[in-house]
Parts: sequence; structure tokens; C-alpha cells
Amino acid sequence: MKFRHVVYKLTFPNGKIYIGKDIGGAGHSINYFGSWDNNLVEQDFTKEQLSDFTIRKEILFESENKQEVNQKESELIIRHQSNDEAIGYNQTHRSRKKTL
Repeated sequence: MKFRHVVYKLTFPNGKIYIGKDIGGAGHSINYFGSWDNNLVEQDFTKEQLSDFTIRKEILFESENKQEVNQKESELIIRHQSNDEAIGYNQTHRSRKKTL
């Protein structure tokens, strides 16, 4: 049985997470791992660590409705704090730093 449109959570070897969605085509593709920033992730690991690298993917939410998936993705990014650079790799919903 195939998943429809989903919100998923990726957990990287360092414990940091990325929350994403897959709303393409006929539904979720098992080989889709999102649009996270490769450079941002790679800087957290050595070349040796990257040579044997496991990412865990969990489906957090599923729906037929793409708009519902969009809304749930935003909600879950904030709930899991994956937009906090100490916790995750999401670049959206980040707090703006105040400048003096």
C-alpha cells in the first residue's frame, strides 16, 4: 500500500532533524528525501562520517489534501523545533536575529 501526500521527519546521525513534505504526483515516493541544504548538513560531519551515513525517515502525517499537508508541515516544523539550528536543518520559520 502506497502513502498519499505526507509530512516526514528525517533524523541524521548527529541527532539533528529535518521536517519535509512530499506532495508530488501520485503520492509519496520512498526515495524522496526532501530539499534540505546539502552544504548545511555536510558541514556538521567529517569525510569519514559521510562515508557511512544513515538517515532515518519517519512518516508523521498523511492526507489526500495537499493544502492540509502544507499546513501540517509548518505546524510540525515549529512543534519539533527543526527550524532551530541547534536542533534541525529546516531553513523556514527561523527566528530573525535582532541587530543592534
